[in-house]
Amino acid sequence: MKQKNHEKVPRWKHELRNSIRTIDDLKKKVKLTEEEEIKLSEVIRIFPMQITPYYFNLINWKDPKDPLRKMVIPTIDELSREGSLDTSKEREITMLRGVQHKYSPTALFLISDACASYCRFCFRKRLRIGGPTEVIEHQKHLKKALGYLRKHKEIDNVLLTGGDPLMLSDEWLDFILRELRKIKHIKIIRIGTRTPAYLPYRIIEDLKLRKIISKYNKKDKRIYFIVHFNHPRELTKEAITSLKLLIEEGILIKNQTVLLKGINDNPKIIRDLFNKLTYIGVAPYYLFQCRPVRGSKIFQVKLKEGYSIFEEAKKEMSGLAKTARYIMSHSTGKIEIVGIRDDKIYLKYHQAKNPKDIGKFFSLKLKKNALWFDDLTGEFIKDDALE
Repeated sequence: MKQKNHEKVPRWKHELRNSIRTIDDLKKKVKLTEEEEIKLSEVIRIFPMQITPYYFNLINWKDPKDPLRKMVIPTIDELSREGSLDTSKEREITMLRGVQHKYSPTALFLISDACASYCRFCFRKRLRIGGPTEVIEHQKHLKKALGYLRKHKEIDNVLLTGGDPLMLSDEWLDFILRELRKIKHIKIIRIGTRTPAYLPYRIIEDLKLRKIISKYNKKDKRIYFIVHFNHPRELTKEAITSLKLLIEEGILIKNQTVLLKGINDNPKIIRDLFNKLTYIGVAPYYLFQCRPVRGSKIFQVKLKEGYSIFEEAKKEMSGLAKTARYIMSHSTGKIEIVGIRDDKIYLKYHQAKNPKDIGKFFSLKLKKNALWFDDLTGEFIKDDALE
């Protein structure tokens, strides 16, 4: 009697099914006290944990201060009420479900509320706290979103984000890209993803996914991948292979990094990361100041230190790596930290919610412990309640 052929489950799907999500999963690798179990259970109830086995195995478990560990393993610091769940006031620029329009030429589509793994410093933690979803869940919502795009002809580029767009099925992503390509004034589609760092097999194993993306990458209407690597150790053989396969399909790739205390707040780490990215054909794009998200103060670096770290790192970078900008993604716009001298910090609106502010250069008194733009101006983010 012949055995039935069972289709082999792709590794990337196996990784998602076997991700670390519970305290019991965590206890297999991490020693927790009874008190820690109770408190971390509360953290996970509010801000879920998910870590792929691939990324879990990159962590050096002998080192309690391992930088990769800090990025994905929850801590009781996340229970702090300090900070905001909407630091950039995204609700104010949400036009309809899943659509943000802050800057005239750019629209954001929040098309997924899932990621392969969850960053503990995520600035959109509110999307995974059980409140009303803000993503485009169904075709009816997408239809309205596409209608908004067709109406606003000033929009020439769209950023697919979430969550992570690559957590969608191939069919759903194909549908979204196809519909966007029907809109003539949309020239650029950007896909924001951390999948190459957390789940590179999603790209390596899925030829169909790569061909879908390639199909909509036109010579005069390009697709860009905006990937997210924070530490050189994340650039594994598998991660580099996933990026290489995208590049071979003609995809342009840029990287954004968040400056994180105890993880990459060191000139050598930033230098090595940015140089290695350029070696493999990925352009460093932004070095982001960590936003004052609820429970994320432990990750924030003082502005004065951040500027010093980046400037020191640039001394041993090529011109290609130096194209990155040190940015605060503030509710009023993308504010570039241009320079610091004596007690002054010099800033420039790289992009702005108010078009009149675009390119504006200005200075403020540098406060010794300033972590964010509002610390410089004296304005403070309201501590919003969990919904």
